[in-house]
Amino acid sequence: MALNKDKEIVTSFPVVMFSKTYCGYCRRAKELLTQLGPNLMRKRVGQRAVPNVFIGGKHFGGCDALIQKHQEGTVVALLTEAGAIAKTSVQL
Repeated sequence: MALNKDKEIVTSFPVVMFSKTYCGYCRRAKELLTQLGPNLMRKRVGQRAVPNVFIGGKHFGGCDALIQKHQEGTVVALLTEAGAIAKTSVQL
């Protein structure tokens, strides 16, 4: 199932980058893509800043929107509905 999800993700967007926050190579690649790509993202979702969060294939917003919606108690349900997390587990 994870392999199918990977394929779905990478074919759904013009650019997808899986990365680790502590990886220097990841940071360098992300910086380059950020320099080159804000116009593309702005055209697609109206937001050029990162992070740009997508849940269930729909644009969700950035960090502030994610934190606000989590505090309101809606993020876990959205992630569950999208199949990103199991129905039983997450409580933060």
